[in-house]
Amino acid sequence: MEADQRKPTLLAVLAHPDDETFGIGGTLALYAQRGANVYLVCATRGEAGEMDDCLLRGFSSIAERREAELRCAAEKLGLKQVYFLNYRDSGMLGSADNQHPRALVAQPLEKVAADIAHYIRLLRPHVIITFDPIGGYGHPDHITIHKATVRAFELAGDSQFENDLPSHKAQKLYFQTIPRRFLRAAILLLRLLGKDPRKFGANGDIDLLWIADHKFEIHTRIDYRKVIKIRKEAAFCHESQGGRQQGAGIMAILRRLFAADETFIQAYPPPYPGQQDRDLFSGVQL
Repeated sequence: MEADQRKPTLLAVLAHPDDETFGIGGTLALYAQRGANVYLVCATRGEAGEMDDCLLRGFSSIAERREAELRCAAEKLGLKQVYFLNYRDSGMLGSADNQHPRALVAQPLEKVAADIAHYIRLLRPHVIITFDPIGGYGHPDHITIHKATVRAFELAGDSQFENDLPSHKAQKLYFQTIPRRFLRAAILLLRLLGKDPRKFGANGDIDLLWIADHKFEIHTRIDYRKVIKIRKEAAFCHESQGGRQQGAGIMAILRRLFAADETFIQAYPPPYPGQQDRDLFSGVQL
C-alpha cells in the first residue's frame, strides 16, 4: 500500500505494541484527525514478559494478545496501516529474552535498517518519528530501533541502496522524548508518596532519575488536548500493559496536570538556534 502523496504522510517506527499510544498517541491521533496519512512500523509483537492467564483467554500466545491490542489502538488513533518487522521482543537488558535467536537486539543493525528503509520507500513519508537515543527509558529494543531508523533514513534516500522500490528521502526526522515537566513532576510526586523513582512502572524497571540525567533540547512540542479522549480510548486497548490503570492513581494525577503535550527532538534537518515549533510538518513541502 503506497501513501497518497497529496496528503501529509507521517511514519512512526517503534518497537512494541503500546509504544504508539503511551509515547506518541496524542500526536498520531491529532495528525490522523487533521487528515494526514499516519502509518506505523512495529518491530516486534511484544512477546517478552508475563501476562495474567485471564487476559490470554481466546488467544494462543502473549504475542497474539498484544498484536490484537495494538490493532485496537491503531483503529482508535486513526492509523492508516500497521506493519510488523516480525522480530521478537528482546525484553529488558540482561534478561534471557536477549538471547533468543529472533530477538531484535540479536539482529545485525544493517539488516533491521534495510527492513525499515523498505517501508520508508513504500510509504514515502514526509516525516518520520522514532525513539530518542536512550530509547525513552533505556529499553534495548527502543535503542536498537532508534539506531536502525537513523540508518534507514539514510539508506532509503540512497540510490545505491538496492531495493525494488525507488529511493525516497523524508523531509524530516524526529526523536520522541519524555516531556521534562512530566518527568520532574513524576519524580517529585513519587518521593512525596515515599516511593522510589528508580523503580517506576508496573514492573519497577524504569529508572526516572537515570532518564532525567539525559538532557535533550526540545525543538517541537505537540499539544494534543483536542484528541486526549481518543488517546485515552487507545490506551484502554492495551489492557495487558496497564492501559486501563492510566485513568487512576499516580499516572492519572500526572496526566491531568502535565501530559497535554508530547515533545520531540528534530534530528533532520538540523534545527535552528532556539527552535520551538508546534507542528511536525512545519516547513514541509507537499
